[in-house]
Amino acid sequence: MKKIIVLLLMTVLVITAGCAGQQGQNKGMKEITIGLMPDTDSLPFIIAQEKGFFADEGITVTIQQFKSAMDRDSALQSGNLDGAVSDMLAVAFAKAGGFDVKVTSFTDGSYKLIAGKAEKAVGVKELVGQDVAVSKNTIIEYVTDRILASNQLTSDSINKVVIPQIPTRLEMLQNGKLAAATLPEPMASIAIYNGCKLIDSSDQLGINPGVVLFTSTALDSKKAEIQAMYRAYNKAVQYLNNTDRSEYIDIAMDKGGFPPAAKEAMLLPKYHEAALPKEKDVTDCITWLNQKQLVKQTYSYKDIVADIFAK
Repeated sequence: MKKIIVLLLMTVLVITAGCAGQQGQNKGMKEITIGLMPDTDSLPFIIAQEKGFFADEGITVTIQQFKSAMDRDSALQSGNLDGAVSDMLAVAFAKAGGFDVKVTSFTDGSYKLIAGKAEKAVGVKELVGQDVAVSKNTIIEYVTDRILASNQLTSDSINKVVIPQIPTRLEMLQNGKLAAATLPEPMASIAIYNGCKLIDSSDQLGINPGVVLFTSTALDSKKAEIQAMYRAYNKAVQYLNNTDRSEYIDIAMDKGGFPPAAKEAMLLPKYHEAALPKEKDVTDCITWLNQKQLVKQTYSYKDIVADIFAK
């Protein structure tokens, strides 16, 4: 009996020491604030928050939602965000403006050129000279130009109508006020679900310019927290890839800033665990920015990307 009691006490001590070690490891972990957009790139962060994966890693992540890239970038540069779901163009713009940020992983976003349901166009060339909505000097315009170039068309082959806010862009397309618009998911799926037509997409081009970025300040002072955040992110990826949609769609709708139509229409990608972007995806974006004289500097892959996963 004495031996049994001693063994039980030893077990309790081991468990207690393990918990204390975990608490000690997480003690002093700083809060991370990250900005999200109403797109499917942001869903792993929402799931990690709502399913307690961040809490499991001992970190506090505050999520801020934005409807336009301009508002998100303003919050980042004003110091209200540590990081954001963003794109490589935004990284280059920030660096050119003297604000240092780095890409820490790619995302699984998709950007689609969609024609209105009343339009007869079934191909890109049939949109020449027509009104196509974009957000200026963003990933949306970049993908639009890449789609045009792949069809031997120039950037000014279409009449670009600048509509920064994504929900407004979708609404105008569906109301027949535009010939076409380039939209992220899930807005693109909603448009198609409501009768609009897919013309081309970043998926079909094989490009992936969406990223997660962090400020250099956050990377210097919160490396352990960012690594813990990514462990939680990867748990969310596994959850999304292996869980029936019905179990999380209400969470996505409630927390993602998606319009009601997304509940039925939203198409989700197969998510990937956090990893660095391909070098070509980075250099192609920088080349586009240089050609349009939006950024004078020619940044290398190492200038843009920080390997937060390196041991």
